[in-house]
Amino acid sequence: MVKNRLKLALAALLLLTLAVPAFVLAQQGPGRRRDNSSTAPAQPGPSSPAGHNSRRAAPEATNALEEDFSEALSVIQENYVDGNKLDYNNTFKSSIIGMLRSLDPHSNYYDAKEFEEMRTDWRSEYYGIGASIGDRTIGDVTDTYVLATFENSPAAKAGLRFGDKIIAVDDQPMHGHPSGEVRDKIRGPRGSIVKMTVETAADGSKRTVEITRDAVSQPSVPDAYMIKPGVGYIDMTRGFNYTTADEFNDAVDKLHQQGMTSLVLDLRGNPGGLLDQAVKVASHFLPAGQPILSQRGRASGSHTYRSDNTTPDNVPLVVLVNRGTASASEIVAGALQDHDRALIIGETSFGKGLVQSIIPLEYGTALTLTSSKYYTPSGRLVQRDYTNEGLYDYYTHGGLGRDDDGAAPEKPSGPESKTDTGRSVYGGGGISPDEPVKPRIFQPVQQRMVNPVFAFVRELVNGRVSGFENYKVQRAIDFAHDIKTDEFPVTDNLFKAFKEFVAKEPAYKLTDKQLDANHDFIARQMRTDIATAAYGSTMAARVVTVDDQQVAKAIEDLPRAGQLAAAARAGRNPQQKSFE
Repeated sequence: MVKNRLKLALAALLLLTLAVPAFVLAQQGPGRRRDNSSTAPAQPGPSSPAGHNSRRAAPEATNALEEDFSEALSVIQENYVDGNKLDYNNTFKSSIIGMLRSLDPHSNYYDAKEFEEMRTDWRSEYYGIGASIGDRTIGDVTDTYVLATFENSPAAKAGLRFGDKIIAVDDQPMHGHPSGEVRDKIRGPRGSIVKMTVETAADGSKRTVEITRDAVSQPSVPDAYMIKPGVGYIDMTRGFNYTTADEFNDAVDKLHQQGMTSLVLDLRGNPGGLLDQAVKVASHFLPAGQPILSQRGRASGSHTYRSDNTTPDNVPLVVLVNRGTASASEIVAGALQDHDRALIIGETSFGKGLVQSIIPLEYGTALTLTSSKYYTPSGRLVQRDYTNEGLYDYYTHGGLGRDDDGAAPEKPSGPESKTDTGRSVYGGGGISPDEPVKPRIFQPVQQRMVNPVFAFVRELVNGRVSGFENYKVQRAIDFAHDIKTDEFPVTDNLFKAFKEFVAKEPAYKLTDKQLDANHDFIARQMRTDIATAAYGSTMAARVVTVDDQQVAKAIEDLPRAGQLAAAARAGRNPQQKSFE
């Protein structure tokens, strides 16, 4: 029966792949966020001649596929050394993925569990307890610790705190298990109960709590604040989900009420998501009628998405991008750059210009199939060439022609286009920044310092570092607190206490010279961990942002961004040297 299911599923997949115009129009849906997918509703239209011919040829192809697959499966069952232990579900999944991988890097298959997780992601939530966990090494022992809980989450209500060590989940010991496995044990259906045994960071006692899993909110706009007088900052690093545009508009309104006169929009690491949400975000800044992107597909032909905003926001705007900025977030950055509405700062973006359609299959599974390509208003296709690159290199390296520190190549290799004011921009490899700025790079020795900093802060916030009792966090997380730059200073005496703490543990293998050379990194990491314990992870992120060199450059270039946007609105073609 399983064999028949495999044959039928593979046959159906081939039929869908060859005859996609007949199926995809009624099955449009968003792409998988974690695979940098984005989606656009295709425009109904007639099937192409190629599509018609493919559908006529499909029965012969599927019959041949059934025979070949059945024979291959029989040979494996009879001759493979562990053929009697064959996992048919994995065979089914890998066969389909192998077929899709021959098409492009973004067409993919999802089993029932993955498809359900995908749909949950689109709602900006997941089902679990609402805690961020991670592997940390104290001395030479690695365990999974609670790093933060989220506001109003089951974990927060159960009293889990920064630094609590997870001993067991549902009576299964977790020591030696990586945090990813621990996370999978903790997550589960909404309304179900998970039993967790933890060693509390406060006093080392062990306690077991039963927590009812619930929907945990994961907003796509986690933070928006005035980073300096008159300058707003919006964190949009998590992707584009069903509520992104509404969250974004609420954030902008809040900042305007606080006196915002210019804005930094952070799209670094944003993997994309729902196209309609990206269009709405771009439309916030673009006047009605201006194109945001064009979509060109085999079945749907060409369709252009335009702004419908009759009262666009004219605040000076800088957009931050990096190698993790992909898909829907590249649509926003590309549209704003092509219309000279914003300056783009950072690194060249990922380079994904393929649009996936969601095609549900039987048994709760689904596949994403590339059905079209998108182009920026100036006609740029930002998709990188993947024909001579393996899947691992495609995702890991984030593009050809970049040096190891992620900086953009000096000369873009794609076709030249022009922005509204006549500036040159290029396709074929992501969105290149108007002002390249290298990211903050963590050195290997700094990565080794994360563990001792965590261990020290765990002692510090629980009042166990003599002379620094005022750093003790005795209350539940104050999520509403607006962290100040002078809170939890890493003084010379505190840094000295940290060095003494490290010296007592030879397993860390760090010298005073190494610690002194990395004073700024340690101080930043220490303040981040303390702020996480006191105010949660969202507020703690501000500690890292406030002295980020890319953010600093974005703030510096806001006047230029305003001048460029004003020139575009006036229909002028300024001298290139004024803005490049």
